[in-house]
Amino acid sequence: MKSSDLKDLCKEPVFKGFYDSFLQGAKNFALYKCGDEAQALDLTQEAFIKIWENCSCVDFAKAKTYLFTTINNMFLNTVKHNKVVLNYEKNSNTDDKSFQDPVYILEEKEFKLKLQQAIANLNEGQREVFLMNRIDGKKYREIAELLDISVKAVEKRMSLALKSLREEIPNI
Repeated sequence: MKSSDLKDLCKEPVFKGFYDSFLQGAKNFALYKCGDEAQALDLTQEAFIKIWENCSCVDFAKAKTYLFTTINNMFLNTVKHNKVVLNYEKNSNTDDKSFQDPVYILEEKEFKLKLQQAIANLNEGQREVFLMNRIDGKKYREIAELLDISVKAVEKRMSLALKSLREEIPNI
């Protein structure tokens, strides 16, 4: 095998090695972005498919960056789409919720909206640390290693995230 073949993503063994190396990290990144395991897996698989389809255009040295950028862009497109869907649902009163207590429905919608807004208002560093710790169950030391920051920085980000969430949603 030539040394140039080792960096050709269009070669199945090279792509498989790339896939195996970055699958878990890409899934985790997608999970931290969207917070839903099924959606994170879908985003990750779609990103790998795009790389495979465009393997001749993707430089091997930049493939990891391309992978994570693709996941991020697909997530942002999903968020935009969901906003359109939510606006449509908000303007369309076709849901039959006559069986449920209207006060409960209103309180539930308000709480979900407050929670989504509060998490969206966190800066990216705080949101990453918060989700890695609370969803993935990672210790501060592990988060610090993954993000290449100090444990003190992780503690500070988590503290600010929790403070912000408590301020925005009292009695949480």
